Amino acid sequence: MTLERADRAGLKWDRAARYLKIARVLHQHRDGIAAGAIADLVGVSRRTVYRDLAAMERDAGLPIWQDGGRFGLEEDAFLPPLDLTLHEAMTLYLAARVLAKTSDEYDSELIGAFVKLAAVLPGILAEHVQATADLVAARPADARFTRVFRTLTEAWARGRVVLIEYDAGAYDPSRGVRRARVRPYAIEPSALTHALYLIGLDEERGGRRTFKVERIVDASLTPDTFDPREGGGAAADLARGWDVISDQPLESVAIRFAPAVARRVAETRWHASQQLEPQPDGSLVWRGRVAGLHEIQVWVLGWGADAEVLEPAELRARVAEQVRLAAATYAAGRPR
Repeated sequence: MTLERADRAGLKWDRAARYLKIARVLHQHRDGIAAGAIADLVGVSRRTVYRDLAAMERDAGLPIWQDGGRFGLEEDAFLPPLDLTLHEAMTLYLAARVLAKTSDEYDSELIGAFVKLAAVLPGILAEHVQATADLVAARPADARFTRVFRTLTEAWARGRVVLIEYDAGAYDPSRGVRRARVRPYAIEPSALTHALYLIGLDEERGGRRTFKVERIVDASLTPDTFDPREGGGAAADLARGWDVISDQPLESVAIRFAPAVARRVAETRWHASQQLEPQPDGSLVWRGRVAGLHEIQVWVLGWGADAEVLEPAELRARVAEQVRLAAATYAAGRPR
């Protein structure tokens, strides 16, 4: 990270930490508190407090009220506090680290979460949390993504139908933008694509669908509600998929891994259904039942020549075609 980017990251971290302090002061004073008193408690000027309060409401979406020179937070602004053990906090931190690695869109949400984690972690762990937040803060903000993400979160948490405008033209430009009414069942991060996905019932098409959040141009809450329990099987369905795609038929998959990588493959439980069959020559046959073939195809290709698809025939043909195309690309010996 350059010094300029590091300075920007540090400023965002300081601002996020200050926002958290102000939010805590507001949360502790349920009847409201004057800006001057906030300034004294936080250690900044009254002018900074006014600027921060406006930014917290505008950028972070906090429901701040003002009455007669006093400021306060609506009662449902924060979830109840968690009494975390060190190991529980560390587990949440590791989960946040994975999210930080697999997304390049977050800004205020991740920074705010890291600030709160840093407040309960001791010493060197808190310093590492701050360093992670600095990296996140250095990324450019995406106001559209943040707005969409917050709307989807609200819809999922409140059991509200959401109206989305979805750009379906990533693979076929002729498809354009589609409007859809969706009942959110889950929001799931993908380790393969470094993106987030909305999983829910597409009312028009009458079935569960997976929408990449980065392709949602706009999202708005409708007044219509649904019973969140109807999506109660989303977590179990996600376990059927390789990553986030779980609305496709199950496929029986068998892959032979060469002796050079067999131990590395066996070290990890890649899927809930996996079965390992060590072979006399030191190779390994991996078996599992997975919803859809696209995501596991990406995984197989990542192992290069050390992985051979045994079944199904469709997956073997797909991988063979990608290998053939890659070989043709490199056949010239130098870049085109």
